[in-house]
Amino acid sequence: MTEELDQDSEPIEAITGTLYGIAMDAIKDYIEIYLPLASETHGFSAVESRHAATFAQRMIILGGINSPLDPSTSTPAQVVAEWERMRAIPFDVENGVTKGVYVQLRSRSENLLDELEQVSNGFMEFPPEYIVSNPHMLPILQRLANISSKAELKRKIGSVSDNAVSPKAAIKLSALLNERQPGRAINRAQLLQSVEPTLEGIVRDLVGRVLLESVVAKALDDASVAYKRESEYKSIAGVIYDFRADFVIPDDENPLAFIEVRKSSSRHASLYAKDKMFSAINWKGKNRKMLAVLVVEGPWTVETLRVMARVFDYVVPLSASTEVAQSIAAYIQGDNSKLRWLIDFSINPAGQ
Repeated sequence: MTEELDQDSEPIEAITGTLYGIAMDAIKDYIEIYLPLASETHGFSAVESRHAATFAQRMIILGGINSPLDPSTSTPAQVVAEWERMRAIPFDVENGVTKGVYVQLRSRSENLLDELEQVSNGFMEFPPEYIVSNPHMLPILQRLANISSKAELKRKIGSVSDNAVSPKAAIKLSALLNERQPGRAINRAQLLQSVEPTLEGIVRDLVGRVLLESVVAKALDDASVAYKRESEYKSIAGVIYDFRADFVIPDDENPLAFIEVRKSSSRHASLYAKDKMFSAINWKGKNRKMLAVLVVEGPWTVETLRVMARVFDYVVPLSASTEVAQSIAAYIQGDNSKLRWLIDFSINPAGQ
């Protein structure tokens, strides 16, 4: 008889000291491989055997087309043949880059479980000293204790994190686990599966914060376009409000262009579109000759993209980052044909 772990429990924080760090390093490594590969293949529209020479390159290509082929055993020629067979399928940048990240995370998770299984005598005995010395194991221990939320965990053992567990809290958690003896009811496969939401949460966070904007930043760098990231400036002045975009070019004092990078699902596309369109109108109404660029990823609806193209000068997929960066560079150098929309939007004070 095995115990079902609560799959609807509150998501557990990333294991910052181990899995999160591994994921961060891995996604940066794959981005460094993806960027030149995307350029050499013209956005994965012309893949040759030389583009699939390494394991990482094969991982990215096969992941991007969601192929079941194993990159560790496939030859470059087989990868190219698979790409040719599936050419009608749009290349998914996120899947291409994160497939290898997931492989590393799952491998590390298995190693952590191997370690814990050995130390705990098959998930039966949990020394408090081990818990204190290995706070990164807290998410897994919380699963084993069947504690469904951070609030419940705090009530039962006190304030803890996967960076530090006090001796007092470790004694309480050890007592809960030793009384429960989860190894009697939970098998290793279930436990590994229960960690999957944590891995997915880590990768989703990194995709939003690292992957998509890294692709755009690299394209701007290659085009010698000066810019500031959202964290590097105060705001862009607008008609209604001052706010920040993902990128302002060259800076917020003299904004000639802004770029928003957004991933969406078809379910949220309409909501995101309204928000982004108003931001564009707000900024372009104040800075009439500012170029508005929206870089998108994910299954946006065609109608939503069509509507946003009535406000943004450019609405392009992530794979076209290089081309749009070149258009921005040309605009900065005086090519006014790159500006598609002029917006006249002002608010007069009452009585004027």
